[in-house]
This record gives sequence, C-alpha cells and structure tokens, in this order.
Amino acid sequence: MQELLPFPGGSRDRRAEGWTVTFNVTRVDRGGWAVLRVSGELDLVTSPVLRQRVHDAVAEGHHSLVLELSEVFFCDSSGVGVLIAARRLMRSCRGSLRLILPSRGAADASHVNRVLSALGVRRLFDVYPDVEAAVAEGTEPLSA
Repeated sequence: MQELLPFPGGSRDRRAEGWTVTFNVTRVDRGGWAVLRVSGELDLVTSPVLRQRVHDAVAEGHHSLVLELSEVFFCDSSGVGVLIAARRLMRSCRGSLRLILPSRGAADASHVNRVLSALGVRRLFDVYPDVEAAVAEGTEPLSA
C-alpha cells in the first residue's frame, strides 16, 4: 500500500527565488515496518507535515517506523526537532525508529546526516544505508 501525502498545496512556492520545491511524504508498509519516504526541504513550514504523518502511523498501530531521508536536501532545526520528537514518541510506545541516511543522498552528501552530526545528535538514532537493511531482522545500524 502506498499513500502519497504531499505538502498541502502540492509544492512550496519559491517563485520569488526563481524555483519551486516539492515536499512529499509517501508511506509503504514493509512487513511490520511503516516506511515514510521524505523528499524536499524539511524546515519550519514542512516539518509539521512529517510530524503529523509520524503520529498518524503510530495511531494506526505502527510501532516500527523507518524514515527514509535520502531525498531531503535541506533540514533546519525544526526538522531536527521533528526527528528527535519522533524518536521520543517511538520510545514512549516501546517502538523502534530507524533512519535512512546514506553517505551519498539527495544532490550531494546526505544533508540530514551532516546536520545531525554537526549538532551532536546523530548518535541518538539507528541509521541504515537503505530500506532493505533497515527492515531486516538482525541488521546492525551504521556507526555514528
């Protein structure tokens, strides 16, 4: 089952800057895992959408969640806040949260990986290189 959950209005309009950015969150279920694939900018405007999608998945009974962030090319402090809040939520319901932060993601090296590392919070998350590794039993996360 795949559900397209675009940013309200379909895209974030940046015509004043000469370009348009689309923020999308799609969900697929892989075994017992809900996988949310996120693309675009994760910032003050878009992070509430991701926060809601995480809460929706938990409300539907998913306590094993993967956030696939390799197509996120910008993440600010509000985006980091959503990731930390998702971790806290999953821990509170005795669930699991795994992030996909490949060494090469989006247009250049994974922006989210660099931001989490720079803030010193990367070590809080179980990080995997791809969805297959994240949903496999017994797979060890990448080191921080």
